[in-house]
Parts: sequence; C-alpha cells; structure tokens
Amino acid sequence: MRVTHCPRPGEVTLREAALPRPERAGEVLLRVRRCGICGSDLHWYTGETPAPRVCPGHEISAVVEAVGPAVRDVREGDRVAVEGVRACGQCSFCREGRPQLCPKLAILGLTADGGFADYVLTDERHLYPVPPAIDDETAQLAEPLAVGVHALGLAGFERDQRLLVLGAGTVGLLAVPAARQAGAGQIAISARRPHQKTAALALGAHQAIDPSELRNHLARDADGFDVVVDTVADRGGTSLDDALQAVRPGGTVIVVGVYTARPPLDALRLMTHEIRLLGSMCYGRAGGRADFEIALDILEREGDHVRGQIVTHRVPLGQIAEGFRLAADKTTGSIKVSVAISDPEPTDPE
Repeated sequence: MRVTHCPRPGEVTLREAALPRPERAGEVLLRVRRCGICGSDLHWYTGETPAPRVCPGHEISAVVEAVGPAVRDVREGDRVAVEGVRACGQCSFCREGRPQLCPKLAILGLTADGGFADYVLTDERHLYPVPPAIDDETAQLAEPLAVGVHALGLAGFERDQRLLVLGAGTVGLLAVPAARQAGAGQIAISARRPHQKTAALALGAHQAIDPSELRNHLARDADGFDVVVDTVADRGGTSLDDALQAVRPGGTVIVVGVYTARPPLDALRLMTHEIRLLGSMCYGRAGGRADFEIALDILEREGDHVRGQIVTHRVPLGQIAEGFRLAADKTTGSIKVSVAISDPEPTDPE
C-alpha cells in the first residue's frame, strides 16, 4: 500500500509499505477515503516542529475494510468518521469519556500511523457511523468540527452569549457553525485574508475583523466577549494577549491552537478580571453526547454548505506534495486541502 513519508521539512513523498492487519481485540483496518491537511501538519512541514516518523494525517473519512477479534459495533463496508487519537479504553480518563487525556494516548499522524495512506489501523471505539446524507469529503470535516464543539463545551458556552474566534483557519472557521448550533448571540472572528473573511461570513459570523484592526475594535467594544477561542497560538503570544484583552471580566479564554513556544501571559489581568483560562485537547465524549456525534449532526444538516466554504482544493494521494504546497501558501486561497485516497480522483478547481 502507499504511505506518506516526511523525510525533512518541506518534503513529503510516497513509499510502499506492507498492508497492516487488525490483530488486537477491537482493532479495525480502514480503507481511507479522504484525509484533510491540517494546520498542525503545516507546523512540521514548515520546520516549526519535528516531522513525524510515522505516516501523517488525522482528518479521516474511511470505509471499514477488515475487523479484528471482539469487534462488535462496526462491520466491513461501514462508512465511518475517525477520531484522530487512539486511547487505551481502560484508564480512569477513558472510562470517564475523556480519552484525549489518556496517559497512553497515541495521536494519528504524529505518534501512530495516520490517514495519508491507503489503509490505517485504529480501534472501533474511535469510529462513528457516517449518515448517508454526508459524502466522504464532508465526513472528513467531522474531526476539525468536533474540535470546535469540544472547546465551546469546555468553555460552558451558552445561548445568546458573545463569541470571538481568533484565527480563520479550518478550526476557527468551523467554530462558527458550532457556535450557531449552541445558540450564539454574536460571533466575531479575526481573519487575515479576504477569502477567509468571505468564508467566515458565509458560515454565519456576524463580523470578520482584520487582526491589524482588532485592538482598535476592542477599544470601541466596552462590553467584551463572553468567550474567546484562540486558534492562532502564535509564537510571540500575541493572540493569547488579544484574547485576554477581548474577554469580559469573568469571561472565558480557551486555547485550542498548538503553541510551539511558551507565550508570555498577562497574569495580572487574568487575576484582576477573574478570567478563566482553559486548554482544549481535541475532543471527547464526557457530556451527554460525543463531540463527534454533535459534529456529524451539524454536517448532516448543513454539510454541503460547510464543505463549500471550507474545502478549497482537492488532490489525489499521488499528488500529496502539491497538496501540501497549496495548503502552506495561503496566497493560493487555500483553507482546506482535501486528499482523495481511494475514491475517484477529484478535479482540482485550479
């Protein structure tokens, strides 16, 4: 089978590997249909973090190819969306519905082989059935959408509250329909490029603010936002400081972006304004429903529209190097580059 390899920053290639088999209890072999290039993938592609020694890719839609022993909930031919983690399923965190905090956690595409390959192994506990109304390209968006769903849930986001999302990459943009689902009263988002602003407004944001104008905007907004989501996580910590400035006294800042350096923190403002500062690690199922289930519900209702705003470029697996080039160069108008693995090769809009 074909597997993506990352020998050095800025380079992705394909190589042949043996087809894995589901041998452990609960293990499932998936034939990958689509896998999206994530902003966290671009961290190692641009040399900001070490390249993974495994096959990358964690935004996966797939079909069950084969099942291992004691698999009960899926069968061959099932279409599934895939959590980008593998947890032990036995520790206290897993039993509480918080597998993202499992001490034995493996992350697909980072510490375990991921989805930029013909096949990938995972456990059935990390699979969710895809409704017939959702196509494979849309189903891959369940993963980044679930990230936003989880963050808002952790923040305790409530109906009619005001939300500011910092950053208009895939996760930031998908936080917009997640917030609408939660009954947001107002949604603002910082967006650097025109195509990101257009997508944000089309997805339901009330305002799309250029980051260079954000402080001026905040100076005119005396009320502040109830919740601020930081998806930027820039090395200098500017976005975290913006979040602390934007949130109302007693409000919540939640960090979703991946910080690759320790940012400075205005601890005095944090204390004097009684701001809650939280981290959000991907997704879980500690509430009444799994974050992935909520994400798939949103996609079942408005997936065509969401996909139309988010997926800007498509490449087959054989052209994955070109896919990464497009994803890393935002002047191409890219938001989400979708890599087609086993379904018919797409036609690139460019």
